[in-house]
Amino acid sequence: MTVLVHAVGGTRMAKERMHGGLTAEVWTDLAAVEALWRSIEAGPDRLGTPYQRFDWVAPFLAADASEGTLRVIVLREEGGRPRLLLPLTVTRERGARVARVVGGDHANYHLPLFATRDAAAIRAEDLRALLVEVGREAGIDVYVLAHQPRTWDGTDNPLGLGGTAAPSDGYGLTLGPDPEATMRRVFSADARKKLRSKEKRLVETVGPLEYRCAASEYELSTFLSAFYAQKSARFAGLGIRDPYAEAPIRRFLKRAAQPDGQAGQPAVEIHALVARDSGRVLATFGGAVNAERFSGMMTAFDADPEIARSSPGDLLLHHLVRDQTARGRRSFDLGVGEARYKASICDETIELVTVTIPVTMRGHIQGLAARGLNRLKMRIKRDPRLWALVLKARRLRAG
Repeated sequence: MTVLVHAVGGTRMAKERMHGGLTAEVWTDLAAVEALWRSIEAGPDRLGTPYQRFDWVAPFLAADASEGTLRVIVLREEGGRPRLLLPLTVTRERGARVARVVGGDHANYHLPLFATRDAAAIRAEDLRALLVEVGREAGIDVYVLAHQPRTWDGTDNPLGLGGTAAPSDGYGLTLGPDPEATMRRVFSADARKKLRSKEKRLVETVGPLEYRCAASEYELSTFLSAFYAQKSARFAGLGIRDPYAEAPIRRFLKRAAQPDGQAGQPAVEIHALVARDSGRVLATFGGAVNAERFSGMMTAFDADPEIARSSPGDLLLHHLVRDQTARGRRSFDLGVGEARYKASICDETIELVTVTIPVTMRGHIQGLAARGLNRLKMRIKRDPRLWALVLKARRLRAG
């Protein structure tokens, strides 16, 4: 294998090793790798999630200078054809240099971007060996690759084999070509009837309703402001730290939801249910998108009892499924974590694992700690009794 480390300014270091005829490149300059990245994304048979789009990763990194040192790993086949791309940041944790996929918990899925489905057929042990070789040249002690789906869109993820089960899985839904047929399949006749009744009651309370996707700076600012206020109140009541109160994630969402990508498609869509006459935002839903999928990142609703009793979040979700089907997207998911509204409509459980790959002895020690913490979280989240105790402690702390 050949490892090329591309640094800012064009300098590079190279060390030759043979391993299956693959060449590894490690890029540290996002702008320098943009053209290659977009060419992989544009491939007709590429395999990836919305969270590995260049237009998702670039604003995420730009929003937080403390995110870590960039390492974009590209593996090429003989002849130079790219096979996969993996965007990482490296941070120092307890003395070890830890590589994680860009996005952290704000990215539901950390699948590498594969140039083709066939490219994902690389053997798991070979890919891990390659990453160890790359890590030595790229200054990495250990990879901690969370949120790795075991399979994606019917294709096995080589990084999903042999990992430790994640604390929570993701939940998805296959959309059909016909919006009305999809609605009848996803929502039972009884569920649709109840939603129509709730929508009628909500109209009686606030007046005519509109379902909107932010298409202007004003709408984006209005919808996000409502989301932050609604989510803050919700987290405070649960005794949970509000990650959306932090400036970096707010900068990211403002930029990623702007329709300024090369194809004019934002990396994040922000949808809202709005009272038309007053402009009051009753519910919000945001998701990462590509041509095929809407992947839910965040949702909130107005907790005013007069509003909440009509389930504005459920009404918005009902509309969103129809909207995404009409837009031609094939898949819809509601992200990681258990919730009633997810179980009610999703027909797929997206199994997730955390993969730890040590490169050095220091990394091996750090990896053991990361695996132990992951197993503890998994045990708590997947044991109803233990999770109920955690929720009770949070509520008590919140008063």
